[in-house]
Amino acid sequence: MANIQTITLGGGCFWCLEAVYEQVDGVTAVESGYSNGHVMNPSYEQVCGGDTGHVEVVKVSFDAERITLREVLEIFFHIHDPTTKNRQGNDVGTQYRSGIYYVGAEQERVARAVFTELAPLANYSKAEAYHQHYYARNPEQGYCAFVVAPKVEKFKRTFAARLKKG
Repeated sequence: MANIQTITLGGGCFWCLEAVYEQVDGVTAVESGYSNGHVMNPSYEQVCGGDTGHVEVVKVSFDAERITLREVLEIFFHIHDPTTKNRQGNDVGTQYRSGIYYVGAEQERVARAVFTELAPLANYSKAEAYHQHYYARNPEQGYCAFVVAPKVEKFKRTFAARLKKG
């Protein structure tokens, strides 16, 4: 028996999110809309004007027996950049901000767990010397070769302009 749940996500233009989630196994419906603004039932033109406070969102309904909320959110963080404030690519404005709009404490808990922790630094200590510059000194080590190296290569492709010279 299906266990249909719904989460609402803002990650730039809702067309982009919709196009991905409509292809995800376990997603039963995707609806584009507007949320978290101060105008009741705004039009697209009003939202695009940037004065309603709304964000373009998709309401993603999914069968939790086939895909977990965590997996839905992992896809979300892979297909958009939550670090760019009020923009995704060429789409600029508060209506394109990144957001997870949850219903209930359990969805909030999962979203916070997937997102990350944000807290003041406390009780920092430097790791042992053999951990310092580990990948540079041990590129052939198993974990480095199969886990670290692909991440480094992805960084180099994505942020080529940010590579140190020489």
